[in-house]
Amino acid sequence: MHQDTIRREFAHQSSAFNVSPFMRSAEALTGLIDFLPLADDQRWLDVACGPGLVARALAPCVRSVDGVDLTSAMIDLATSEARREAITNARFSVGDVTALKWSDGEFDGAVTRFSLHHIPLPERCVEEMARVVRSGGFVAIGDHLGARDRADGDWHETIERLRDPSHWACLPLAMVQGMAERAGLMREGEKVVPFALEFDEWLNRGSGGPAARPLIERALRDRPNGVESFRVEVDGSGVATLHLMYGITLWRKPVLTVASG
Repeated sequence: MHQDTIRREFAHQSSAFNVSPFMRSAEALTGLIDFLPLADDQRWLDVACGPGLVARALAPCVRSVDGVDLTSAMIDLATSEARREAITNARFSVGDVTALKWSDGEFDGAVTRFSLHHIPLPERCVEEMARVVRSGGFVAIGDHLGARDRADGDWHETIERLRDPSHWACLPLAMVQGMAERAGLMREGEKVVPFALEFDEWLNRGSGGPAARPLIERALRDRPNGVESFRVEVDGSGVATLHLMYGITLWRKPVLTVASG
């Protein structure tokens, strides 16, 4: 099952993911938190929370935050890191993000970051996020985006899967928008920004990266013209930088109105 692949991969990645300069960067983390409509009386859910980087960043801004992830190693790390940082209003649990254990409307907001590209049925995750937020609540999705062109996307996904066998598919922005709209959500805002990270750090974090380096480097030399969703540049000193596109979309669950008799 693909879920078993995810568990193995992120048990492998947990420590490196937690200390990754990119995962903690202003572009990838602060930029997401600043985009959310937070208030100190809210309860938020971090879906596919990993080591709890987003949840721990949310905690000072809200009343409470829950984090859920499929991989127990990630939940153990999130819990210990929150304890080390003296965060008392965050809690973490193992769970399936396509079948969340919470009741309808329990949260003021739900957020997921860098998760949908690992999930074979990402629409189920979005539907579940929409279900567990209250009427008028928020759903936020942040992920690196896939190419609009199918052939370009296939090239990109081949590289991603060589590095990380839990990778499923990066989604173009239009697909993310479509899933949220079909889940009954209304668009509040979005932004798409380029971001860069050290190629070697990205490559070596994945369990398949070091062994697949020759294949990945060969594929990169055959990059289709015009692909902006995934490209590598090497500077004069030989340092390689990976350039991706990061999309953040913010959605609101419609407020239910009851017709008067």
